[in-house]
Amino acid sequence: MRAAIVEAPGRVVVTTVPDPTPGPRDVVVAVASCGLCGTDLHILQGEFAPTLPIVPGHEFAGEVVGIGKDVTELAVGDLVAVDPSLHCHECRYCRSGRGNLCDNWAAIGVTVPGGAAEYAVAPAANCVRLPGHLDVKDAALIEPLSCAVRGYDVLSNTLGAEVLIYGSGTMGLMMLELAKRTGAAGVDVLDVNPDRLATAGVLGCSRTAASADELDRPGGWDVVIDATGNAKAIQDGLGRVAKGGTFLQFGVADYATTAVIEPYRIYNQEITITGSMAVLHSYERAAALFATGVLDPAVFISDRLPLEQYPQAIDRFRAGQGRKIVVEP
Repeated sequence: MRAAIVEAPGRVVVTTVPDPTPGPRDVVVAVASCGLCGTDLHILQGEFAPTLPIVPGHEFAGEVVGIGKDVTELAVGDLVAVDPSLHCHECRYCRSGRGNLCDNWAAIGVTVPGGAAEYAVAPAANCVRLPGHLDVKDAALIEPLSCAVRGYDVLSNTLGAEVLIYGSGTMGLMMLELAKRTGAAGVDVLDVNPDRLATAGVLGCSRTAASADELDRPGGWDVVIDATGNAKAIQDGLGRVAKGGTFLQFGVADYATTAVIEPYRIYNQEITITGSMAVLHSYERAAALFATGVLDPAVFISDRLPLEQYPQAIDRFRAGQGRKIVVEP
């Protein structure tokens, strides 16, 4: 089969590799679409993945074309979206129900071969069968949506909150859509990329701007979400949180990124600073939301490229062009 391979930091190629073989409780998925995200850039930099080479791609969906001998809940021909999470179920975090913090954390497309290929192997337990009205080529959006759902689980948001989101890429836009549906009184979105920012306006945010200084809210925002991972955005966002408010670090920053906090202000104004890591008990809920039309794939997916153009797709994503970019084997 053909697959994209991150061979070494900074080098990705598309080549022929052996077809995958399922274990007893695995299925083989013929990949219909595979999304690119910031994690893929980190893997390309040599971060996250414990060893290279690796087939990336943790956002994917497709058709079951092979099943292991002990799989009974899925059949060849089923259309599925795949939760990439691989937890050990043995460490203290897994035993306490927080598998996304697993001491032995692993994921399809991050630590084991993923969906940037014609075929991918996944545990049957990680596959969510898709309803017939969905286009399987759109279902790569379910994984990032499940991360956004996890983010809102962490926020435990209250009705009537004023929300500020840094970044109008795929994840920022998904957080916008969820904020609208979880009772926010207003959702403002910031981005220095005018094309992406325009999409936030199309989706119905309250206000858009290149900088929070352009917006009139002297008391700050109840909820501030960084969906960029950018050091300057994070630092600015920490200073925009209202008294009693929450800052959510949702974007994936480089390992070396740092920010300065003001301990007295955090104490005196009872500010919460928290993070959201990947997927946790949220994939099935995201699939259910996706099936209701919570996202418009035509708005979110800007580029559909063949698998052979994976290197060009990653270059386009790294340059900040488009919104969600998917490759279709």
